[in-house]
Amino acid sequence: MNNGREERSGRCGRWVKRVLTGGESWTHHHLSVFLLTFSSYALFHATRKTMSTVKSSFIDQWMALPSNSSLPPSRAAFFTDRQDASAFLGLLDGAFLGAYAVGLFISGILGDRFEPRLVLTLGMWTSALMTFLFGTLTEWMSIYSKPFYMITWMLSGLVQSSGWPMEVCIMGNWFGHGSRGAVLGLWSACASVGNIIGTLLAAHFLHFGYEYTFLVNSSLLFAGGFVILFGMVSAPRDIGLADPAETKDEQDRVIEAVTERPKPISFLRAWLLPGVIAYSLAYACLKLVNYSFFFWLPYYLQNNFGWEESVADQLSVWYDWGGIVAGFVGGILTDHLSSRTPVVVCMLAISTAALFGYSKSPNDMTVNVVLMAITGFFVGGPANLISSAISADLGKAPELHGSAEALGTVTGIVDGTGSVGAALGQILVPLVQDWFSWKAVFYMFIFMMFGACACLTPLLVKEARQRRNIGYSQVSVDDEAAVGLLDPADDEEIT
Repeated sequence: MNNGREERSGRCGRWVKRVLTGGESWTHHHLSVFLLTFSSYALFHATRKTMSTVKSSFIDQWMALPSNSSLPPSRAAFFTDRQDASAFLGLLDGAFLGAYAVGLFISGILGDRFEPRLVLTLGMWTSALMTFLFGTLTEWMSIYSKPFYMITWMLSGLVQSSGWPMEVCIMGNWFGHGSRGAVLGLWSACASVGNIIGTLLAAHFLHFGYEYTFLVNSSLLFAGGFVILFGMVSAPRDIGLADPAETKDEQDRVIEAVTERPKPISFLRAWLLPGVIAYSLAYACLKLVNYSFFFWLPYYLQNNFGWEESVADQLSVWYDWGGIVAGFVGGILTDHLSSRTPVVVCMLAISTAALFGYSKSPNDMTVNVVLMAITGFFVGGPANLISSAISADLGKAPELHGSAEALGTVTGIVDGTGSVGAALGQILVPLVQDWFSWKAVFYMFIFMMFGACACLTPLLVKEARQRRNIGYSQVSVDDEAAVGLLDPADDEEIT
């Protein structure tokens, strides 16, 4: 019986390994790269999440409230109306994401032309500095200035844009197509884990003052930059290893110059790679919704249900947990299909029902958390897949034949276009809520998810036709071979 259990355990272990690795050989460098990139981007997102967790504290601090002791006695309140303060926060979020979108296009290009490790390190250090100036120094020095807030937060968005393209570029260099869905599906949880870390840190330090939540997160991000600088290896070729194969043909090819880096692709040519435009537009719609939850969910819970800010912060992490699970499950599924598009479109379609259900959530924390996690699964899941595994696939397109560097540029294009949509969303959310209601905001979200489906539908149909044509061609070849219509030499060549 023990032998039987050991045999079953061994088979199970081999199956898990095959699912995760896709038949690739991994070294300790792969694990190191996974953990370092995961941790560094989690720190990026923890820093970014701080803003959404302290919105109510910002508003209280800016207004002439009895509890506001930071304003000098002779100075008037920064805002006298809560709606105006909320609208300004939405404008800050929109400006951050607008600068972030511009920076993504630039960072992606830089990642294909310079050492990604160095670009990432510099981005972490400058992001930490801008976050400190925006959230900590302004409160310590009582700098209540709209231009100062706007400039520092826009600069924060610009330099934080160095994170995602560099991280995906490095991960794409180490992990091939066969394992990319599962690995990057799991790895893309780094953003959600960062959200959770940022939320929990904010909940813990908020009673000291919101400026200390910015201080702690920016300090961690700055320290993490040193770890990346001295511990990261950007690509296997940098230490004499072969790059992972993208196709079965590449697995049989002898790589003669391991250390030679391909030439970077042009920005225009990257746009014209198959699927880049469709996924970029779809991600613009999807990221508008996903980042609206990212920036506004704690505020919505407090404003709509009257829950305490610290409680709302802690409950909001369930949206991220849903996205974490969905990214990994969806990644495994797409690794075993010829295309990732059907899984993404299916999840996007279901997300419309999930959003409608969450908009009807009663004032009950348990029900709200369950509906929130389901919504996170079907909204955050496809967002994680598009921004990681699918972007890496597009940047390693077969049309390039491994002769051009496009991963960073394509990742920047997809995420940059998505961030344009997200920036628009941060301006629209407070306006729609103020003019209409929170229900109208959710209807806007549902409309955008339909838009994401519409962007990917032509690509889905095209891929289905290609698979059908390939199937017909294979059947035709098999039939001809069966009736002896093919020359034996031709038959050998085909097989």
